[in-house]
Amino acid sequence: MFVRHRGLEPSIDPSAYVAPSATVVGDVRIAAGARILHGAVLTAEDGAVVIGEDTVVMENALVRGRREYPAEIGPAVLIGPHAHVNGARVEEEAFVATGAALFPGSVIGAGAEVRIHGVVQVNTVLAPGALVPIGWVAVGDPATILPPDRHDEIWAIQRELDFPGTVYGVGRDVSMRELMRGQSDYYGAHRDDAPVDGTT
Repeated sequence: MFVRHRGLEPSIDPSAYVAPSATVVGDVRIAAGARILHGAVLTAEDGAVVIGEDTVVMENALVRGRREYPAEIGPAVLIGPHAHVNGARVEEEAFVATGAALFPGSVIGAGAEVRIHGVVQVNTVLAPGALVPIGWVAVGDPATILPPDRHDEIWAIQRELDFPGTVYGVGRDVSMRELMRGQSDYYGAHRDDAPVDGTT
């Protein structure tokens, strides 16, 4: 399904493939030879999503572009099933495995690997060729890569990366009620969405 959002429509190269059950919303640009498989969601909330040549976004993955953090996926990248790529830049020939999560402002260097259920935190820069092992967490710029049981060390770095400011544009003192009121308003823009044919 192709959807106009915030007045913008997807742009799909004629040689790309988008599965009928995938959803492509707003300012999404899909390059030649790219493959978007069943159940994947590519949504340009208010920032672009760019998918490079010969990149494959597998089943049920989410790729979200944000105003300050577009999602930019380079050429020859694999985005695995159920991966979550939110406002991240993934450079050429990187591998993002099943269930991996990349947060806004993160950068995955060329040829890097984020293995199954690996996490790359906000504003974290993973060097070219680096590896995040299964279930581990990359945090900071440059990235420190730690197992999840070392939470205190992860948090010592992460708290300086401004997760609420980066993801939601608010300070840590904002209540959940206020935060969700803002999120409800933000996502309310989808009320004006309209299906399109996807051939632009």
